[in-house]
Amino acid sequence: MSAATLLAAIDMQNVFADVDSPWRTPRFPDVVGPIRQLAAAFGQHAVFTRFVAPAEPAGSWRPYYELWPFALQPADAPLWDVVDELADLAGRTVSAPTFSKWRQLSAELAPGGRLVLCGVSTDCCVLSTALEAADAGAEVVVVEEACAGLDDNTHAKALEIMDLYAPLVRVVDLAEGLALAPGS
Repeated sequence: MSAATLLAAIDMQNVFADVDSPWRTPRFPDVVGPIRQLAAAFGQHAVFTRFVAPAEPAGSWRPYYELWPFALQPADAPLWDVVDELADLAGRTVSAPTFSKWRQLSAELAPGGRLVLCGVSTDCCVLSTALEAADAGAEVVVVEEACAGLDDNTHAKALEIMDLYAPLVRVVDLAEGLALAPGS
């Protein structure tokens, strides 16, 4: 099924929520509610993504995983699961061992469609996905209150950078994001 408008909840996983994780996103709990609202509104037009480690890191990913060896776990390891607070809405998921999830999401979106993004982290996987999708010709909308970064400063900077790509990428508030849901 290719949607004209698709919500992608980026990497709302245990590894970014767990207070003991080296990859913890401190404001993760703040975006769970807004993402629940968006996913409920988009229904079957919502997809959750998961960052997973590759079976065998290659290229520049080798030194990356030398810094983060804890993450070299199989895709079915609990750290990669969508958090319990969103699992009931995460019926459709795609996984990738890359920051950008565009390649996996592109199959879900009609050509020239609109991709609405939320999730973590604004300054990594959301940013990477937004820019690759925009380059491919998708209209990209990022819902500010439904994204969290490594800290408030990098979150704000990432939103500012994405906003520079307007009209290819637009940063909107939650109300405008909800209004983009099919049938709204």
